[in-house]
Amino acid sequence: MATTPGRVQRLPRAQRRTQLLSAAQRVFVEKGYHAAAMEDIADEAGISKPVLYQHFPGKLDLYLALIDEACSRIQDLVVAALNSSDDPKERVYATIAAFFQFVGEADGGYRLIFESDLGNEERVRERLAFAENAVCEAIADRITKDTDLPHDFAMFLGIALAGMAQVSARAWLDHGAGIPQDDAARAAGHLAWRGIGAYPSRATMKDRQS
Repeated sequence: MATTPGRVQRLPRAQRRTQLLSAAQRVFVEKGYHAAAMEDIADEAGISKPVLYQHFPGKLDLYLALIDEACSRIQDLVVAALNSSDDPKERVYATIAAFFQFVGEADGGYRLIFESDLGNEERVRERLAFAENAVCEAIADRITKDTDLPHDFAMFLGIALAGMAQVSARAWLDHGAGIPQDDAARAAGHLAWRGIGAYPSRATMKDRQS
């Protein structure tokens, strides 16, 4: 059935929402939150502003929905990496690679959580803190199982590992154009494993303290 010229094609609500979020992400990634306007997003999606407002009451609602998607994405990638092997070394490499995969994805979604220009907004800050904690907790739980370290110590190492992975991945994206993603992730994974792989177990720590 042909679409009437000048009229917006009607889509199922879920499909329209996906389209609008994709358009909004492209605009936010390119311009940042503050410089982006609802009109920009409507233009990018090829719809009128009233149609956009039917789905999202305001710009912040769009941004929060995208933040939720990006946070879920990095959490899913890390959890999958932690469950990808019975070999602790390969799990470390896979976890580092998960951050490289996230940062390297073409939609630039990582910018919404690693480089947000709306960190002073409470609802954004809460979401980012929750996601960061969830990722670090997942890593810490695996470290506890692998090393028998106390959870608070494992959490510290989980935060450090996640921080290294994020910074390494973003450094590769910004400065490592000549290095293939897999090679860069493997190099960063090797660096991480050389540290955490040699970390003593709880029993070894007690032996050293006695």
